[in-house]
Amino acid sequence: MVKRKPSTVRRLFAGRTLSATLAALLVSAGLASADDGYQSADGTSVYLGIMPASVVRGHPSDHEEGAMHGGAPAGRHPQHIVVAVFDTRTSDRIENAEIVATVSSLGHVSHERIDLEPMSIAGTITYGGFANFPGRSRYEIELSISIPDRDRPTHLTFSSDHQ
Repeated sequence: MVKRKPSTVRRLFAGRTLSATLAALLVSAGLASADDGYQSADGTSVYLGIMPASVVRGHPSDHEEGAMHGGAPAGRHPQHIVVAVFDTRTSDRIENAEIVATVSSLGHVSHERIDLEPMSIAGTITYGGFANFPGRSRYEIELSISIPDRDRPTHLTFSSDHQ
């Protein structure tokens, strides 16, 4: 039996725990939104989840999740947006998309544009990035999803009530 240093075991456990937590939060965060975190259009099925950035911020900076997207931002109510994209017909995961999210507050008083980056979680590719949801409000998250073999981007808009 190979003994590992306690820090290695803790990091392995933390990484697996984060993967499971992200998957659970992706589902539960979607349930809290007005559109249940799922939409499809143009042969593309999309799941969107939003979770507090503090989930990621808790990792050491040398940990893969602690450094993703340049690290969790400071600021009021930073959130981590996670998107999974599938081909509707085949149910295959799409792992070569380029995704831009635009987060707008109620009435589009302010907006933030985020290039979502590919992330490997539990051996699969999802896309993510950080955005600030500074106040209690309803937010719209518009996704522009470009897939190499498609003629035009797919556009979807999700809603989320931020408390």
